[in-house]
Amino acid sequence: MNILSLKSVTKAFKEKKAVDNISFDIPAGSMFGLLGPNGAGKTTLLRMITTITGPDSGEILFKGERLGNLHPERMGYLPEERGLYKKMKVGEQLIYLARLKGLSGPEAKKRIRGYMEKFEITEWWNKKVNELSKGMQQKVQFVSTIVHEPELIILDEPFSGLDPINTRVIKNEIKQLNKEGTTIIFSTHRMEQVEELCQQILLINDGKKILEGEVTSIKNRYKQNEYRVTYSPPLPNFEVNGIDIRQTEENEITVKGEDEMRAADILKTLINEGLDMQSFNEVLPTLNDIFIQTVNESDHV
Repeated sequence: MNILSLKSVTKAFKEKKAVDNISFDIPAGSMFGLLGPNGAGKTTLLRMITTITGPDSGEILFKGERLGNLHPERMGYLPEERGLYKKMKVGEQLIYLARLKGLSGPEAKKRIRGYMEKFEITEWWNKKVNELSKGMQQKVQFVSTIVHEPELIILDEPFSGLDPINTRVIKNEIKQLNKEGTTIIFSTHRMEQVEELCQQILLINDGKKILEGEVTSIKNRYKQNEYRVTYSPPLPNFEVNGIDIRQTEENEITVKGEDEMRAADILKTLINEGLDMQSFNEVLPTLNDIFIQTVNESDHV
């Protein structure tokens, strides 16, 4: 079942189409990466999903229902531009935001206390937000995003301002929430984080969808018949037609065959040339490589 479906959604501001006829589905319980360069239309998409703004045309469905004003209560949204009240005390603010999402005062306080203990920030209860560092404010806003146990959590650059230790803490909580069945939309410029966390991605550029699918399938689609080989020295002095050989590290080379060459043919050729191989592994492109390639291609269409 899809928790969210967008069908031919378009949104324009004056003459500029921020989102141009985009359709995609997000399966319930998935970790979904929404990617794109600055100005691609990601934030506009997220604002339509959360009903902050509406599409000019097309349709957005939440669990099969046309998206309406009540659905955001079942979502949690952590925007890139943080929105805490700077002069309000942390505890009071978290209770206020939780009650806006439908929790009673006692239940809100109980859940917030639990998360603050979990994240080791209980001493911040009576501090004003403007007394906290950017990273501390980020943890507080993350609590406000998840405290009402939403079915769908939307995270826009969730690790911005966090040090490596707190990044790990928040990342582990995101993984646990997803493991328990919460759907996560994860928007970031950090491709290595997407690669670690997401099963599916959507890449948009200039308001248009340019790539969509499962991460593993996409990486296989863009692989380039390249292999990483470790060997026992010495390295034979050889050249093979149709195979590009490059030394990358000590006792390691990468070999790239022409498109029609099979891995078995490359492997057999290297053995026949006298290379004493220890390992032979296919090199898949990183999401960062794919991101750069597809965005550059779409810019020149």
